[in-house]
Amino acid sequence: MIKDLTVSTFLEELSSKKPTPGGGGAAALGGAQGVALGEMVINLTLGKKKYADVEEEMQLLLVRLEEIRAEFLRLADEDARVFAPLAAAYGLPSGTEEEKKHKEEVLETHLLAASLVPKTVMEQAVEAIKIMDILAHKGSRLAVSDVGVGVSFLRTALLGAKMNVSINTKFMKQRETAQQLDQEASVLAETGRKLSDEIYANVEAALK
Repeated sequence: MIKDLTVSTFLEELSSKKPTPGGGGAAALGGAQGVALGEMVINLTLGKKKYADVEEEMQLLLVRLEEIRAEFLRLADEDARVFAPLAAAYGLPSGTEEEKKHKEEVLETHLLAASLVPKTVMEQAVEAIKIMDILAHKGSRLAVSDVGVGVSFLRTALLGAKMNVSINTKFMKQRETAQQLDQEASVLAETGRKLSDEIYANVEAALK
């Protein structure tokens, strides 16, 4: 499991020619890092008299970010799990019409699964970005730069995952399903990108 690897081991695996981990796992792990920075900001906010009025809200957000971080780590492993049968499916024989039909059906199943995982990464990233927006306004001013770093990781996770949706839907035969997934991914990307850019700009302004 990716969460059990050391940082150096993960990077060695990522840099190799092995099919996994790849961009999908890296995107999910980037999201986990962004969320962890958000958790740090909250932990630096809790218990401070200056932020007593947001104490309860911060505690609730901390619980949610912990859940999202765990989900990102799960998705990093899930991305590798769903890619393995997809890679194998490309090697199925297609010499006869029956074999060709079977291969297309198997590919379609695994392409869909490989599209849904990064779309879920995108959904988690957008939710986390919305929380980072709250932290940018209500979290400890001493850690506002960490909000900017965290949202940058989440933006990368979001847009990186979109690439993984697109590379799989591109080859799907069920074009209606593929187009629906692409549309949903585009909406998530636009929503998250716009908000993350606003947050980053606000953090930059706060640091001047």
